[in-house]
Amino acid sequence: MVDVHVRPDSQPPAPDRTTRSAALWATVVAVPVAVLVGLLIFTRIVPEAGSAAPSPAVTQPAVVPTAAVPMAAPALAARPAEVCLAVTSQLPIKVRDLAARKVSAGPEQNAAYGEPALTVACGVARPKMCASLDDTGTGCVPMDTELMTMNRVCWYADAQAAATIFTTMDREVPVRVTVPKQYAQPAQWANEFSDIVVKTDKSVTAGVPSGCA
Repeated sequence: MVDVHVRPDSQPPAPDRTTRSAALWATVVAVPVAVLVGLLIFTRIVPEAGSAAPSPAVTQPAVVPTAAVPMAAPALAARPAEVCLAVTSQLPIKVRDLAARKVSAGPEQNAAYGEPALTVACGVARPKMCASLDDTGTGCVPMDTELMTMNRVCWYADAQAAATIFTTMDREVPVRVTVPKQYAQPAQWANEFSDIVVKTDKSVTAGVPSGCA
């Protein structure tokens, strides 16, 4: 009689507790991370409640026309032309926030800035002083006018309805700065050019009003 040994059924392997624990921890960590990522994406897509749209800038830069500023350019003798060329060659491309503009004639003696245009003209006629206090209405400078000495340049300020016109009274070649009424403190705008005038246009004493002293 042959004994037949029956092989017991194979038993399933015992579960690996280490692997199972690692899987559980991975799940525990992955779920919050996925939730956090989702929240971040959502907040980027949907703006916060109550957030206002960006407000426009309070001020916008003035649009400067591309057209040339109309300016006269009378013919100058050799010496005034030389001085005016020296003056205009030293003018800046910007005065405060006013950019330089083209002029219709005589860029070697004229310049303009901004809109409305502030202009600089070299080689203009020197204003004449009135002969007496009663001499009015002839276009002369009243004898009781207070001349302005700014940075060593003597200016005569002629206040008109649309602008204040400043003209040098103590320079070899007169320089005129026209400041539109839209610009506050016009004398300070004219004074922006005083240093350039001193550097390029020498002072004179003959015929200079006593108010320039």
